[in-house]
Amino acid sequence: MTARSALRRYMLVNFLTWLPVGLMAAVMVLLMTERGLSLAQIGLAVTLYSVVTITLELPTGGLADVIGRRRVLAMSAAVTVVAYALMATATTYWMFLVVGVLKGVARALSSGPATAWYVDTLHQLEGRDADLKPGLARGGAMESVALCAGMLAGGAVPLAMPLLVPRDTLLPLSAPPLLGSAAALILLVVVVFALPEPAHERRSLRAVVAEVPATVAAGVRLAVGGPVLRRLMLAAAVSGVVLTSIELLTPGRLAELAGTAEGGSLAYSVVAALGFAGSAGGQLLAPVVARALDARSGVTATGPSRGPSRGPSRGSVRGAIAGAVVSAGSLGVLAATAGLDGPAGLVTAGLAYVVLFVGLSVIALLCLEMTHQAVTAAQRTTIGSVESLSLQAGGALGNLTLGMLATQAGPGAAWTSAAVLVLASALLYVRMPAADAGLTGSSPALGRRERSGTD
Repeated sequence: MTARSALRRYMLVNFLTWLPVGLMAAVMVLLMTERGLSLAQIGLAVTLYSVVTITLELPTGGLADVIGRRRVLAMSAAVTVVAYALMATATTYWMFLVVGVLKGVARALSSGPATAWYVDTLHQLEGRDADLKPGLARGGAMESVALCAGMLAGGAVPLAMPLLVPRDTLLPLSAPPLLGSAAALILLVVVVFALPEPAHERRSLRAVVAEVPATVAAGVRLAVGGPVLRRLMLAAAVSGVVLTSIELLTPGRLAELAGTAEGGSLAYSVVAALGFAGSAGGQLLAPVVARALDARSGVTATGPSRGPSRGPSRGSVRGAIAGAVVSAGSLGVLAATAGLDGPAGLVTAGLAYVVLFVGLSVIALLCLEMTHQAVTAAQRTTIGSVESLSLQAGGALGNLTLGMLATQAGPGAAWTSAAVLVLASALLYVRMPAADAGLTGSSPALGRRERSGTD
């Protein structure tokens, strides 16, 4: 395998992983409502999905580090096939609860292994000094493209279904989850046959079960105790707060600017699709920004040929700071739209939304690179799970605080607070320490895997 073919496979896996999510985003609530669920029941089903995802995030990350990325990705794809097929045919509240559980399991299993597979493969092909930014950027861009394409297709397919088949043969709103299930089946085939992985040493089920907790515990200790990773986990939490401020407040604000709930729904669908496009652009722009800022500094940090690099490049650090500044400015513009009405406010808010996702994607890509530079293969997926948990914890904090603030003082105050927070987070990247020490041997399990050379 070459680096180019590894990148193509990584991009395809990312696209197929997120395409089902995009397909469902436009119709999920409508589908549940059509099947007789109340808003309270829908909320509980979605909450159950979140609880399952959070609960399994770390164990599944440790599992991927123990038994291999390909096996865990295959399990995720298989569960997704079942979950989306069940959602298309579910008719009762309890069936939708089962769907929520299955989707949570699939999401937790898919969190991190694909990126870990790509980074490990690139390191195997080109050494630990390989530049991760271009590949990670293209992989991240494919996630955004899949979400954008899926959302647009998921909204359009139900309109076309009555023209193709009788309504009583296949309900239009069932089409997007069925397409999502088909995409997940293709993903399963791709993962099984197109993601070669170095063979792991054979372990009994008891040994695997015993090793996963040790891997998880070592990864958490590393994330909390390492100066680089600790800063990056805090940055992820800040991103979670910012994303919550967008998801929570933007739909209502756009509806207010559009004048009607229907107009706001249409505006939000368009703006969300453009936001995904902006996210893809930010992912692709991040390496360019980092190279430009690295060239200005005249210094590029490179690591030794074995083990983690000594630290992130100045370009990556300065690029993350620039992304934070852009994101803070966009949130400030969103807050300013609280004083605008009609088309002017709608267009300004939409543009600010798109630019915000460009800035957040620059931060995300460069932080992802710095995270993978700071760990070895033995902890790679586990640390990715810790980072995902940090993002979700920030989202939970944002839900608790920004919603209350917006209720009492308006969305402008909430967005202003988020802008101040993300601007302050730029300080996390100032004087970024060298790579964390003690990456191997954090636990007997991790040490064994490093010495054995397995991945």
